Amino acid sequence: MTLLSFENVEIWYSGRGRSATKAVSGISLDVQAGELVAIVGESGSGKSTLIRSSIGLLPRTSRVSGRILLGGKDVAGWSQNKFARLRGSYVGFVPQDPGVSLNPVKPIGKQLEDALRNRLGKSHLLPFTTSAQRHNLKSQTLKFLELAGLPDPSRIYAKYPHELSGGMKQRVLIAIALSGEPELLIADEPTSALDVTVQKQILDHLDRLRTELGIGILLVTHDLGVALERADRVVVMRSGVVVEEGRSDTLLNHASDPYTRRLLDAAPGLHVGTLEPRPIRVGTLTPHSSAERTSAEYAIEVKGVSKTFHAAHSSAEPVVAADDVSFRVATGTTHSLVGESGAGKSTIARIVAGLRTPDEGEVTLLGQSGAWSRQQLSKRLQFVYQNPYSSLNPRLSVADLITAPLRVHRKDIDRRQRHAIAAELLDGVRLDRKYASRRAGELSGGQTQRVAIARALSLNPEIVILDEAVSALDVSVQAEILQLLVDLQAAYSLTYLFITHDLGVVRLIADTVTVMRHGTVVESGPTAQILDAPKDEYTRRLVDSVPGTEALRIRG
Repeated sequence: MTLLSFENVEIWYSGRGRSATKAVSGISLDVQAGELVAIVGESGSGKSTLIRSSIGLLPRTSRVSGRILLGGKDVAGWSQNKFARLRGSYVGFVPQDPGVSLNPVKPIGKQLEDALRNRLGKSHLLPFTTSAQRHNLKSQTLKFLELAGLPDPSRIYAKYPHELSGGMKQRVLIAIALSGEPELLIADEPTSALDVTVQKQILDHLDRLRTELGIGILLVTHDLGVALERADRVVVMRSGVVVEEGRSDTLLNHASDPYTRRLLDAAPGLHVGTLEPRPIRVGTLTPHSSAERTSAEYAIEVKGVSKTFHAAHSSAEPVVAADDVSFRVATGTTHSLVGESGAGKSTIARIVAGLRTPDEGEVTLLGQSGAWSRQQLSKRLQFVYQNPYSSLNPRLSVADLITAPLRVHRKDIDRRQRHAIAAELLDGVRLDRKYASRRAGELSGGQTQRVAIARALSLNPEIVILDEAVSALDVSVQAEILQLLVDLQAAYSLTYLFITHDLGVVRLIADTVTVMRHGTVVESGPTAQILDAPKDEYTRRLVDSVPGTEALRIRG
């Protein structure tokens, strides 16, 4: 039975005073009952635009042609009132970001009850009048929370969104989507912001739902490893068109389109071995000209570091973020800190960077123990954050962003020299010099991360800390940045402390790894040893959760 069918669908967006822009061109695909179909592509490929056209969530400035059939009915051009009756009852929608989609001031149970009232044709503004009705509504709410895989639904019922983890909030959205008992579930990047282990739990649960309930699922993702591992069929989109479609096993071993093959090559879980450095153009900032470079064997030594955070209210339990953490990073190598959210990775990174003081233990940098002054440390160690947009001043040009550290620490360098250095660094991060005059808001995510890396290199540091610096990027852009980091390390003799939750990325870039959980070290050692023969069950679970791991086994 065909649940959803797109027939030669084209979508345009129009703006005030501008000609219409075509976002989707000539798309045809369908989803059958009990089938999981994945749409894959980078940001801007038209994936979300296409699926939102089928449930009436496109902006008013859009225009749709072709046929979109839901349950045999052509819904292209339907009004919002007609779509409102269809959403929830026939098709459920799971959006990407639960932090935006859930009401922060209303308990979870009440939000799901509102959804159930709407499915029953009753306004969520009007309460049920009898105690029996209210009891039945709560029973139904708890049933759907349990169906979505949430533990202890009665406890979750009374919680607010901020009291739940990212994975739990995503399951609440699944519960809301299931509350109308739909035949079709559309999930738009439902796991992209989650740890790999939580991501696996959510995807496993979606698999169980379609097996047990027979619903069809249309999954949108940028990660081809996820799609190949989970979907019956995969549709690859680029620039608004379908470039390839086929069964997962066929695409895995016989992809014909160059773009599909590039996505395959970019998926960390589909790789074995590490990235090899390529030659890179370097300028006057090459560290080999600096007499101050360390001769120490280890650039970073963390010895018995502990850190506990105490809440403002004495009644709240203190949080142990790090407990007796120790590891060493050999000069010129990459060491990765791995673990789920809350493992203590970022706390350790900030202690190493001098941004926090440990309660116990010490950090030795570049062979020097004891406190560094902020100015001394800034010249030798730099930080690259996960979200480049939030760490770059939107009012400054790219050239000024890159050279901002020079204006603070190198008063002897004038503006003309700074801009020459910025041009060299743009060459170094393989970004065209024409971007020097642009602002961060005019760049893509990958381009802004390159600018952030160039800024970190402007003071010619020896250590660079990268805190989830590629986790928010499309996998193909992520692959480019990882290769760039390897190239820069070889050219500039850099030592990296690389924080991530993704062991697939670790395999590509890290020489050594420390696995953390709940503030403690689970195991530590050479990357190949830890990933290929993990001793701890938690590490094995992380390795098995890497998207594409099973597909890699099939691929051989």
